[in-house]
Amino acid sequence: MFRSLHVAATGMIAQEANLDTISNNLANANTTGYKRQETQFEDLVYQNARPAGPAPGIGAPTAVEFGSGARVVANARFFSQGAMQQTDNPLDVAIEGSGFFAVNRLNGEVAYTRAGSFRLDATGRLVNSAGLPVEPAITVPLDATNVTIGADGTVSATQSGQTTPTQLGQLQLVTFPNPSGLEPLGHNLFSVSGASGDPTVGTPGTNGLGTVQQGSLESSNVEVVQEMIGLIRTQRAYEVNSKVVQAADEMLRNATQMR
Repeated sequence: MFRSLHVAATGMIAQEANLDTISNNLANANTTGYKRQETQFEDLVYQNARPAGPAPGIGAPTAVEFGSGARVVANARFFSQGAMQQTDNPLDVAIEGSGFFAVNRLNGEVAYTRAGSFRLDATGRLVNSAGLPVEPAITVPLDATNVTIGADGTVSATQSGQTTPTQLGQLQLVTFPNPSGLEPLGHNLFSVSGASGDPTVGTPGTNGLGTVQQGSLESSNVEVVQEMIGLIRTQRAYEVNSKVVQAADEMLRNATQMR
């Protein structure tokens, strides 16, 4: 069998994976706090038919090598800042800069998110859109008439019949040595992995952490035009690899018909 058939097949499989990544980016173009991914490739092992260097009686300046194709090596996630979208909801909070909010999952584990679409549950706890409480816990009195969140994460509320706001707590941000190594859980959540490193908790605006902006949400950092260009490039690469399969098939058919 022609080597080119296998090589082209690996190229088609790799481009299919790339298409999956691009389609996921486009599907989440309007997802709050979503961070785009990019498929990265590497070439496969080579068969060395003749090594470079001195040989008996001759000197080969270059080697004779045959590649085996390509494969997906990683889906890199880029944590560049998304655009700020003003919502005027006092419980919506966007991170401007680096860092993640921490929330407690139902199984007791802590997850991390860039989506600050916060709400109050029936007891007044500050929770995300899925009902997971923010860590550290912040409870707003049910009779609060006004809630303010400072750039440093300080949460204050004015209760009914009072004029002076009461400080309720402070939002904390979490950073990682390698955010790209976080494991995506879906629902705008990430979890710690061996590649991400251990979390470091701090106050917004200190030690390189970003600040928080009340009444805003961070939009996805997906650029639709960029993804469409990548979509066209992927389609063309897939077509070229399929043409190689067709050419190899025709050559094999011609070879079998020779007498």
